[in-house]
Amino acid sequence: MTGYKRGDVVLIGFVFSDESGRKLRPALVVSSPAYHRGRREVVVAAITSNVRRRLFGDHLIVEWKAAGLLFPSVATGVLRTITGTMIERTLGTMPRSDMDAVDQQLRRALAL
Repeated sequence: MTGYKRGDVVLIGFVFSDESGRKLRPALVVSSPAYHRGRREVVVAAITSNVRRRLFGDHLIVEWKAAGLLFPSVATGVLRTITGTMIERTLGTMPRSDMDAVDQQLRRALAL
């Protein structure tokens, strides 16, 4: 698996649960290079622009413009494993300070 790396902010085509269509949504690649070498999937954390609703495991992205996002956003504790073909394109890269904070929240959410 090549083309995407940990910290990339990507645009993903999510299919509606009733399969009536799909919507493009941003997500953060959280899986490691070793994971990508061993599998054909990518683990991502969902990103939302709903900054008023923050739950356990979420991180308000401070440098959202530098990450390639159009609006203030939250990296959520909602993880999903996807195939690389679901990724439409890369929007940017999460700045180190925000990525460190996301890592901390994921460790809390997963009790690692």
